[in-house]
Amino acid sequence: MNAQEALQLLKEGNTRFVNEAPTRVTQTSAEQRQQLEGGQTPFAIILGCSDSRASVELLFDQNLGDLFVVRVAGNIANPALIGSVEFAAAQFGTRLVVVLGHSQCGAVKATLGEIEKPSGGLSPNITAIVDQIRAGVEPIARLANQEQPEDLLTQAIRANVSATAEKLRQTSPILKDLIANDGLQVVGAEYSLKTGEVEFFDGP
Repeated sequence: MNAQEALQLLKEGNTRFVNEAPTRVTQTSAEQRQQLEGGQTPFAIILGCSDSRASVELLFDQNLGDLFVVRVAGNIANPALIGSVEFAAAQFGTRLVVVLGHSQCGAVKATLGEIEKPSGGLSPNITAIVDQIRAGVEPIARLANQEQPEDLLTQAIRANVSATAEKLRQTSPILKDLIANDGLQVVGAEYSLKTGEVEFFDGP
């Protein structure tokens, strides 16, 4: 399946989710689990946030074996996460990668707070997440006096998604080669907690 076909399946699944008419997510069976025991062929790779309100298979109405999902607070791209995306793209031939952020992201909100007023009290591990997000949102944070807090957060969430997507495109030799020679596409999207809709806004 090429990237555009995979993207269309995600859009159709999200439409079903928004309309409260899921079909795929309700079809799990013992027979399907047994079929998947021998291997997997996910049609899309999703690098999303760990937020409990943004369960990827649900919001795209997909089932076991459909998606290769990598989740981490703030949908960042550190070496282990990039390696996970590389593995799926190379091993399974999956040609669509989606970096999925969401509205009201707590990790992005915390990063904006640290930029405005450093607390000095974060653990080294949480600091590592904040530092990853900071690189993408710092230019947005400079607008803090010009924007309403909600507008600033929305812009920062999208900037973080775009920064992660670009990092995948530019820093991984494996992904760069697949983009140049084998039809891989990396796109960015935002999930709205309020409406349930996913908007694709970054990439082809």
